[in-house]
Amino acid sequence: MGYKVAVLPGDGIGPEVTAAAETVLQKVASLAGFTVELERAEIGGSAIEASGHPFPRATEELVHRADAVLLGAVGGPRWANHPVTPEQGLLLLRESLGLFANLRPFEVFAGLESASPLKRPPSRGVIVRELLGGLYYGTPRGRGLRADRVFEAYDTSRYSVPEIERIARIGFQLAEREGVPLVSVDKANVLETSKLWRETVTRMADEYPGVSLVHRYVDAAAAELVTAPDRYRVAICENLFGDILSDLTGGLVGSLGVMASATVRQFDPDLGLYEPIHGSAPDIAGQGISNPLGAIGSVAMMLEWSFGLPDAAVALNQAVRRAVSGGVRTPDLGGQATTQDMTESVLAELEHAF
Repeated sequence: MGYKVAVLPGDGIGPEVTAAAETVLQKVASLAGFTVELERAEIGGSAIEASGHPFPRATEELVHRADAVLLGAVGGPRWANHPVTPEQGLLLLRESLGLFANLRPFEVFAGLESASPLKRPPSRGVIVRELLGGLYYGTPRGRGLRADRVFEAYDTSRYSVPEIERIARIGFQLAEREGVPLVSVDKANVLETSKLWRETVTRMADEYPGVSLVHRYVDAAAAELVTAPDRYRVAICENLFGDILSDLTGGLVGSLGVMASATVRQFDPDLGLYEPIHGSAPDIAGQGISNPLGAIGSVAMMLEWSFGLPDAAVALNQAVRRAVSGGVRTPDLGGQATTQDMTESVLAELEHAF
């Protein structure tokens, strides 16, 4: 049993955390009895520097041959005023693979309660964000002078019924598997897109009689995520709302550095994109102090969502939890451990996980 993984280190701390994740993936493969072939390519700013394009054809061809894609991070101040931005590479990657569902789990690890502003017992959940619609992709958009000579900018949010149905289906299936309610987040008291979202999700609930559906306005959801995060074991959101709320959960767990993500196109195992959500963090790039847990957690999601190996994913997540409870902390968690220290701690715990 073998798998091909396209590795796109990207910019900033991306190469550091993907190197750690690769090492962990290879260790899991040896312990779980499968093989993995890793092949690297450029994306984002590094691709712009190398070829002038943030998502080169060679990279596109590679990801379409792969069973999964592991990405580090894209972006940085170096390209802030560049006509072509690194972030365009990530958008093109998602579009090319048809990846529309972004899953961002959050968990307050035992031992990290002090890093969480809530100082409460461990909490966990997942934000399922629609990724190819809404304000980020809607047209028309632009800026310019109106007829009355006032300068303005404008964006358009659009959602179709099929776009809402496919993201809702993944949310329902995930909630059904976990045996928890599905929380659908919208702003149906104001926005037409949200009204359609709520109507569509409500209609689909009949297909999943075992799942309790709960609707929440996005402002109420933001407040509840802080005061009662365990109510959000599975939540679905449109693009903009999901972007904001999933970063909010990074504050809940104490650091964006520990947060993983998977971007998929169906519930069953399939090609997906796996990346930490912390960004390129150019201020600490090259110092060897970045937290690799987000990238390592993304490997755990890869094991489940692309390879169909849930037991291996559970084992890796358990190893991460034990490493954290053992006291190893990178600076973002208030410690002095290096990227290598944290990685080696997870590798050591993996020996006891299989």
